Amino acid sequence: MAIRQQQAYEDEALAIRARDVSFDWTGVPTEYIPGHPYATHFWNVMHLVLPEGERAMADVLGRALPRIEDPRLREELVGFIGQEETHASSHESFRVYLQDNGVDIPKIMRLMEFVMDKVFGDHGLNGRAGEAWFRERLGLYAAAEHFTATVGEWLLDNRRFDEIGVDPTMLDLLRWHGAEEMEHRNVAYDVFQYVDGSYARRVRTAFLASAGLLVLWLYTAGWMYANDPRVTKHRWTWPLAFVKDVRRGLIPGLRFVFKEIPQYLRPGFHPSRMGPIDKALRYLAQSPAANGGKV
Repeated sequence: MAIRQQQAYEDEALAIRARDVSFDWTGVPTEYIPGHPYATHFWNVMHLVLPEGERAMADVLGRALPRIEDPRLREELVGFIGQEETHASSHESFRVYLQDNGVDIPKIMRLMEFVMDKVFGDHGLNGRAGEAWFRERLGLYAAAEHFTATVGEWLLDNRRFDEIGVDPTMLDLLRWHGAEEMEHRNVAYDVFQYVDGSYARRVRTAFLASAGLLVLWLYTAGWMYANDPRVTKHRWTWPLAFVKDVRRGLIPGLRFVFKEIPQYLRPGFHPSRMGPIDKALRYLAQSPAANGGKV
């Protein structure tokens, strides 16, 4: 690990651990952002897309564990994997709830299986090709984790959700997840730097990860909005609904994504330099689900 990266790595040391969370979906409306179906479906992407994605990421980073001799990074990676698996199961529980309440999601799930297995799977590669693809996937997940951490901070900072009455159980899920993304924001990046650290690969995978996440997120949200039986008019005008909900402060806009790419690509970048994570730790200290209670 380069000296400047090592210094940044040492700047933020946390005991990452998987929390025993509990969410009771009884009575939670499927349109949990009242009066805003597109914004609801935008955040539904987390329930449909992330479980498979986070399990795949945990699997890839888990394969890096035998290579890591640094005891602190090993400990953080074990905690990171535990948190990602908990995120996946928590979002999956609401995905089941959506399906039980008549939301048609099999097409999206088939798409996710294809993306995770056929696009980002290991493809049965061995030798030099397998090693190169393994490092490429580490770079992709390190970049993806940067974006999920910034989205997590957006969720913690957003006060519009409180003002318009987003369902409190769902709001806790979103913010608990966002807070843990901030808490472990260094880990995937530090693993990538430890195992590979190629700047060229960081640049390449940053563009691939951001483009892939953006396309998959917008496609999934748009498809769900267009196929929502409660949306009776202009179902295929989801881009207009997207713009309106960005302006309402219900979802982050495209500028939010694009401004993060140059930051991630700075030669001296490290996640710990993006600002303090006190707000994340404060939320985790009082989150009902993260403290054994139910909203």
